[in-house]
Amino acid sequence: MNGYTMEKLEERISYHFQNRALLEQALTHSSFTNEQKKVKTPNYERLEFLGDAVLELVSSEYLFQTVKNLPEGEMTKRRASMVCEPSLAFCAKDLELGKFMRLGKGEESTGGRTRESIIADGMEALIGALYLDSGMEEAKRFIYRFVLNDLENKQLFYDSKSNLQEVVQANFKEEISYEIAGESGPEHNKAFLARVKLGKDVLGEGSGKTKKAAEQKAAYQALLKLRDKGYVFKKH
Repeated sequence: MNGYTMEKLEERISYHFQNRALLEQALTHSSFTNEQKKVKTPNYERLEFLGDAVLELVSSEYLFQTVKNLPEGEMTKRRASMVCEPSLAFCAKDLELGKFMRLGKGEESTGGRTRESIIADGMEALIGALYLDSGMEEAKRFIYRFVLNDLENKQLFYDSKSNLQEVVQANFKEEISYEIAGESGPEHNKAFLARVKLGKDVLGEGSGKTKKAAEQKAAYQALLKLRDKGYVFKKH
């Protein structure tokens, strides 16, 4: 769609598939398959299963090698936060992966290209496809480049509400509060605008497909503002 071809995605990830059918499958949602009447393209669910296992192994190795003296339980928690759905969706949005995916008409019309569950699954399916096409090293290169990069900002983003609560409690007397300041779009594809306030002052604004997502983005903007002012956040 609009130039978002498989070739374009290959350019973006700096890898050309030997077996193009694997990439095609990784980009195919079940809603697209279900709408096909004759030859049904396999959807990404089996590749997602494989990619999830590869991602868990690579992220485990990364933590083992880079974070010294961290107990097993803490490594498990950190790995879970690194590869959770919001984190993978964050990475997928950087790649604009949703624009490359093949969705059914119904899924398309209800905002499927930006739905976190779909694009996060698509990231895992793409990892699975890379693993089958070229082995672990190529899958690992992709994971390091597109998932395990810029972890500090990603951690700040997907833990934004709890991080903001911590820094405010440690440094301010006022409490934070959230409000939905507006909404737009048709009923099936609404966008919400959220604000987070410190006392009466607006610290950040954000928009999202759900109220929770909008609040998370507002909290992230507030954290960036506080970080620019020199406030320090705890390492989780």
